[in-house]
Amino acid sequence: MKKALYVPVEEAKQAALDVLLNNARGPCRGLPRTAGWGYPEPYTRDLMISSLGILATGNEKLIGVLRRVLNTLGKNQSEHGHIPSLVHDSKDRGASDTTPLFLLALALYRRVTGETDFLDEAAEKALTWMMYQSPDDRIMVGQLPSSDWRDEQWILGYGLFVNTVVYAYLLEFGFKEKALRIKELMSRFIVRGEHQHRHVHEGLVMPRKPYYAAWSYKVYKSERFDLLGNSLAIITGIASTSRARALIRWIEGECVSLREQEALFGDLPPCLFPYIQPDDPDWRSRYGKYNRPGEYHNGGVWPFICGFYVVAVLAAGFSKLAEKKLEVLTEMVRLSQNPKLAFGFNEWIKAQDYSTRGQDWQTWSAAMYLYAVTCIEKGKVLFFNRESQVEEK
Repeated sequence: MKKALYVPVEEAKQAALDVLLNNARGPCRGLPRTAGWGYPEPYTRDLMISSLGILATGNEKLIGVLRRVLNTLGKNQSEHGHIPSLVHDSKDRGASDTTPLFLLALALYRRVTGETDFLDEAAEKALTWMMYQSPDDRIMVGQLPSSDWRDEQWILGYGLFVNTVVYAYLLEFGFKEKALRIKELMSRFIVRGEHQHRHVHEGLVMPRKPYYAAWSYKVYKSERFDLLGNSLAIITGIASTSRARALIRWIEGECVSLREQEALFGDLPPCLFPYIQPDDPDWRSRYGKYNRPGEYHNGGVWPFICGFYVVAVLAAGFSKLAEKKLEVLTEMVRLSQNPKLAFGFNEWIKAQDYSTRGQDWQTWSAAMYLYAVTCIEKGKVLFFNRESQVEEK
């Protein structure tokens, strides 16, 4: 890491750790808070994603808290193996990403701690549940709209984000053949035209574009760019090295265009683009209130996703660019609703003006910052198979 980055990054690292320790115990049965303000509940997906940063820190207290969260999820698992959306509430179900995220976090926890048999029964039930989430029984899992982390976004059928997580946990649990199968299916072209032959399975790759589609199902698809899903495709190794490098170059070029159009203020990508506009066919009436262009899931800038992006840039071999992006992220996590906070680790930021719109001291914003910093410091991607240490040429 550049020496010029040392002081601000170290300050932000300590602040992020303080946020995680502050949020480690909340009012819901003593389980962690999702944010310092506004979200006292323990949301499963937020905490499972945060496991990357928690495990990267090596902090024994936080790892112990993660163990308790995983154990509680195992106890609140449904009869068929589904993991609830709230850690402490077995009846709060319906999410497509909580079970795969639980499996990934559990596998990484086992690897880091050496507790290789921890929650064996819960893992088996969750794996069985996931086997039945494939609409055509071919490994790739399907989902209903607004069932993953984007509760205001229409992601239907084979979603990119969820399937990257499935690929990652399959590798961690030793199901290499199944993982390779899902990688092969995801790497097929999406169906073009109005008809689909029965023997053709749609994928998520598009002709003449380096990124993966946000979702596809039979003759329907979205060709909008999903930053989280594509970052994970790079980090986990679904994307080849050449595709990963082309993808990063494409993202950076598109962000230049967005800034020229005054659709993006800063130097980190929005979560989705192009933004869905009111006259677009995939616009939903609720978006006018909850999901406007450049906001929330419709192109808001999310610090936790930008943490994934920093690591994806590193994984693609652009180490110097990754350091620059970390520097920008370090300034972003200062932004807050509360002017008294030195570091806000806010939930999400409006793309057009970088105004904070979410809650301060968001657990996954702080955790993914720590994960990104640790990967940059070590010069490699932690926990995943793509451990790139390639210097850019």
